[in-house]
Amino acid sequence: QQIPLLRFTMEFFSIGEIIGGHESKPHSRPYMAFVTFINKDGKKHRCGAFLVREDFLLTAAHCRGSSIIITLGAHNIKEPEKTQQRIPVVRAIPHPRFSDKTGKNDIMLLQLEKKAELNGAVKVLDLPWNKGRMRPGMTCTVTGWGSNHTGKYPNTLQEVDLTVRKDKECKNFKYYNSPTQICAGDPKETKASFQGDSGGPLVCGKVAQGIVSYGNPDGTNPRVYTRISSFLSWIKKTMNAHEY
Repeated sequence: QQIPLLRFTMEFFSIGEIIGGHESKPHSRPYMAFVTFINKDGKKHRCGAFLVREDFLLTAAHCRGSSIIITLGAHNIKEPEKTQQRIPVVRAIPHPRFSDKTGKNDIMLLQLEKKAELNGAVKVLDLPWNKGRMRPGMTCTVTGWGSNHTGKYPNTLQEVDLTVRKDKECKNFKYYNSPTQICAGDPKETKASFQGDSGGPLVCGKVAQGIVSYGNPDGTNPRVYTRISSFLSWIKKTMNAHEY
């Protein structure tokens, strides 16, 4: 059984790290955003997101909720860093064919109330406009403030390197769909994205190729990432329809 990485039962603000990863160099991932929102259960949750235009971010569709607040330029989310920009979201646009049941089309655009101020700590991440296929064995990086396998959450941004796997290695997930999803993470390694990392980017060669989506409840590899290249026309059309 697979579960969205958003689901967790531990206390919201606690300490920990991505499974098998390490702390990022402060502001070395300037596209990263920390997302908080109120879910249907009335509780505060966290996700990751990443800046793709001055006024738009990408995240996972299962990270939707109310009172969404974005923090850009952050490293330590518990400290009032001068680089931080906290901006409310005015429009959350999940993919129209997103399915809670299957996890398919797990992608969402978030439009900010105002444009972010781009600087050394806040930058846009490139998207794979050429639709190039991912090759098994490629090394990519996931960053986030998600928990480790103990359920503890970090204050500082964490990162982990993962390898792209063959699609057949994710066939244990009933609804895995290779045209729109990426299989990543070596089953032999204890390195993975986990709960709270949802919505963050799978970055390969300085390009966002995937979005953290779901995986096994125990955090083992491989895990499933939304394939961004399959949604480029929807992303472009949606952002262009909501120009300031």
